[in-house]
Amino acid sequence: MTAYICELCGYVYDPQNGEPENGIVEGTEFEDLPEDYVCPLCGASKEDFEPVNGEDDA
Repeated sequence: MTAYICELCGYVYDPQNGEPENGIVEGTEFEDLPEDYVCPLCGASKEDFEPVNGEDDA
């Protein structure tokens, strides 16, 4: 599972944790988030997120 970081504020979406407070269950991949998903900290759109470098899925 790849984590994604908001390029605007640095918030990291970790699919292993999801966002239960926002109705996103653990294990939800970033690609599977709704198209209208926004950063919970700054309101940035999905397009403003990039994969976190150095992810190790081993």
